[in-house]
Amino acid sequence: MTTITELLARATSALDSAGIRDPSVDAELVIGHVLGLSRGAVQAKAITGFPVDPGHSAEVELLIQRRAAREPLQHITGRAAFRQLELAVGPGVFVPRPETEFVAQFAIDALRATASAEPVGVDLGMGSGAIALAMATEVGHSRIYGVEVSPRAFVWARQNFDAVGAANATPVCADLAFALPTLDGSVDVVISNPPYIPVGAIPRDPEVRLFDPELALYGGEDGLDVVRQVSARAWRLLRRGGSLILEHGELQAAQIAALLTLDGWTAVAHHRDLLGRDRATTALR
Repeated sequence: MTTITELLARATSALDSAGIRDPSVDAELVIGHVLGLSRGAVQAKAITGFPVDPGHSAEVELLIQRRAAREPLQHITGRAAFRQLELAVGPGVFVPRPETEFVAQFAIDALRATASAEPVGVDLGMGSGAIALAMATEVGHSRIYGVEVSPRAFVWARQNFDAVGAANATPVCADLAFALPTLDGSVDVVISNPPYIPVGAIPRDPEVRLFDPELALYGGEDGLDVVRQVSARAWRLLRRGGSLILEHGELQAAQIAALLTLDGWTAVAHHRDLLGRDRATTALR
């Protein structure tokens, strides 16, 4: 019978050969997924040479082959961590990234700073529902709406809203350019992680290029078509003094500042992530 130590070594080697950035981490997570163990438990059992039955070994080998083909780990496990949440994800929905957790913090802080007894937040283009559900669960006295136009992505979002069970969160399947007209002038915070890659640019990572939905990636010739829609819709949704938060590419800050200033936004500010990249812009209505 194969030991978890041997299985981990083979999996790590295969993923390393495939160019996976952190092969041992992904190998541990795949093995943990199959065996129902945490990553720490996998590491502990690897030290003791814990035996793995042939059926589980075969399943691990199959999943490692999929990961070596650069299928996202989150598609293989069906789960993605985001702040305090664990979300269901898979084909048809954008996998939430760790850097978006930093952007979501601006919306959470803005909601907490609002004097209203029930501040209202809107996530335009919510995908899996990650940002919307983070706002709803971390600011429990808020009222949150998540908007998504893709039926395939909305299936995942609905599943996550149901699983989290936040009574203050509402998923809405609609075009973000026209969504929630009954809320015009009453929203405190609008956040969006829109598609912002120019159509002529090809993402470097196969996980993005081959598996993330195009609708969540590409934003027209300059990458800013959907950003323009978000700016226009957020302007109508927000009350005076309300906050807009945008995630964007690291080289787009100046273009977005010019766009927002032209649309009438004030206090436009850029924010760098932990790697020093301009990845978020905030502005006031």
